Amino acid sequence: MTEEILSALACPVCGGGFALSENKKSLVCEKRHCFDIASSGYVNFCGSHGGDSKELVRARREFLSLGYYRPIADAAVELLGKYAPEGVVADLGCGEGYYGDIIARAGYKLCGFDLSKPAVEAAAKRKNPSAFFAVGGVFELPLKDESCAALTNIFAPCAEKEYTRVLKKGGCLIVIGAGEEHLLGLKRAIYDEPSLNTERADLPHELRRVETRRVKYDIDLKSNGEITQLFSMTPYFYRTDERGFARLAALDRLTTEIDVLCDVYIKD
Repeated sequence: MTEEILSALACPVCGGGFALSENKKSLVCEKRHCFDIASSGYVNFCGSHGGDSKELVRARREFLSLGYYRPIADAAVELLGKYAPEGVVADLGCGEGYYGDIIARAGYKLCGFDLSKPAVEAAAKRKNPSAFFAVGGVFELPLKDESCAALTNIFAPCAEKEYTRVLKKGGCLIVIGAGEEHLLGLKRAIYDEPSLNTERADLPHELRRVETRRVKYDIDLKSNGEITQLFSMTPYFYRTDERGFARLAALDRLTTEIDVLCDVYIKD
């Protein structure tokens, strides 16, 4: 863990700053609250057993490793370079660390938080020396006030009040989510009457939006395994009936749209 990341963290119990224990195996705050560092390198700040299961995390990791979503990660890196060229970046709802790892390898000091212990453990196992991952919720971040130069929120819930608290003045928040045609081809394959996506309801209102970038392209999935992995990453996984699952099981190729909006906000 880098000094920059350590100095940004705050104890979720008392809000105090952290130091490494003498044996380097725990984070200890000013009031002696102690959080152990797992062998893979992550810390569990909330004892959560929520979020995605080990099976879903594995499917997401395998799918993302194929590179289909790499243009989304590249857009995040490009926007960070434009609006926050240096400083600590927090990836909120980081999942298994795909985006955070790419951001850290672009030169940033990154800390990622997610409620899924299997996801955070998978992220930590990437062994990126510029990244630290922890189990923690986006609505109660274990970060100090105004500790981050930038925040990334990629396909995750947006908690504007908390994000504003931890963001430095002049810092940026990048919110990346589904555009209206995102995965429309997948939905056509599952549903009789697929609908376009509507604008999400949790976008920030108090922070100042300075740019919206659309990333849109098609992907060609080459096996039922790839199709199933993509499907398991989506909210449709929890909303589809047996008929939809049967339709999906019959497919061995699929072309679908990737359509995401990258909204950039500044804290004035």
